[in-house]
Amino acid sequence: MDAEPTQGPMVLLTRLSRQVYRLTTEARLGMRMKHFVLLNHVRDHPVTQKALTDALCMDANNLVLLLNEVEGLGYVERRRDPADRRRHVVEITAAGRRALRRGERGMESVEDDVLGALDAEQRSELTLLLARALADDAA
Repeated sequence: MDAEPTQGPMVLLTRLSRQVYRLTTEARLGMRMKHFVLLNHVRDHPVTQKALTDALCMDANNLVLLLNEVEGLGYVERRRDPADRRRHVVEITAAGRRALRRGERGMESVEDDVLGALDAEQRSELTLLLARALADDAA
């Protein structure tokens, strides 16, 4: 980059986010963006609905509606937590893993379009910096 940006990082992130959402169509991803984000979060381990509400920055009622959609597609299952029967645990299904892999291929093309000016090392660094910022937010 030749010149220093005149806009702050939050403005730039907002603009970048808008580009991603504009390019991430259901046809390109094979699912809705919010389904993709949820599946990414539950990919590695079961998580409580409360933890999902916090991680996705969603209202609990809206999360239930989203889970109803994704569960209806067969991508996740909700079960009672054996340690606390009042809680539900959300887990990705085999169909959800397949859908997520398809979505990741579509998202790679979106990333290429949006981050095309960055080389592989810069993309990796950006990913690490964003993950660090989000980890601090979760603390």
